[in-house]
Amino acid sequence: MTLRNYVPAIHIHPILLVFIAISFFTGTFVELFIILAIVLIHELGHYTMATLFKWRIRSIMLWIFGGVMDTDEHGNRPLREEMLVTIAGPFQHILIYGIIWLIAVNELLPSSIILLMVHYNTLILLFNLIPIWPLDGGKFLFLLLSSFLAYRTAYNRTLLISLIFCSIFLLLQLFVFPFTLSSVLLILFLLKENRMDWKQRYYVFMRFLIKRYQGETPIKGIRSIVVSCENSLMDVFSRFHREREHAIYIKFPGDNRKTMAEKDCLQHFFYEKQFDKSIGEIARYLD
Repeated sequence: MTLRNYVPAIHIHPILLVFIAISFFTGTFVELFIILAIVLIHELGHYTMATLFKWRIRSIMLWIFGGVMDTDEHGNRPLREEMLVTIAGPFQHILIYGIIWLIAVNELLPSSIILLMVHYNTLILLFNLIPIWPLDGGKFLFLLLSSFLAYRTAYNRTLLISLIFCSIFLLLQLFVFPFTLSSVLLILFLLKENRMDWKQRYYVFMRFLIKRYQGETPIKGIRSIVVSCENSLMDVFSRFHREREHAIYIKFPGDNRKTMAEKDCLQHFFYEKQFDKSIGEIARYLD
């Protein structure tokens, strides 16, 4: 076993390099070091929990006030697992409070440094709970919506809500709160990330479908879907829920119905390459 089996690859986002440069010019390197230490501990919480569930983890990307754990899991893990992995990050802040208390009791650091640690630990915890993607609050929102909405709908709504919150915070920072360059850069960075994720939402959904096609998704029940014979396969897939296998009822003219299994739809899309046919045409072909 190598060190790589226990410690993830950690990368620094270019935006963080900008903040490091700013900290040197503004004399706030101590504050930045505290922030980075807290963020790293936060992300290692996600990593440790994901490792316990044997997730395939590529790396951790650090950026100011947060980070992103890059994995090969794309909606193919149980909601409970994803929730625990998401919670593991904010839980680390409770442990950090404990560490700060021990440092304060034993007077290991000056009180000014301890106050900074408490301040930034609280700030990062609260910031990560804002419903902005890909912060933990955004992931909580996505998992919550995924529990009762179709995967594609839940993901799209999460990004839309996230974009709204980013826009609100940017307006508040520009016209209400005292202006700080760091805050504006951070919000602009999140807006850029959300805009990019919005453009790539189709590919995220396709990864989700591929995992279902490959049989790598947990199933905890059956959910019926009623569709028109004129619907495309993608229309049907857009109504797929996590942790549910779908029995698809196809309505034809004259109140006639036919049933089609989820795996048959996925087979005709990914293997047969029948992208341009309606589900009604495919159902007749199966007959």
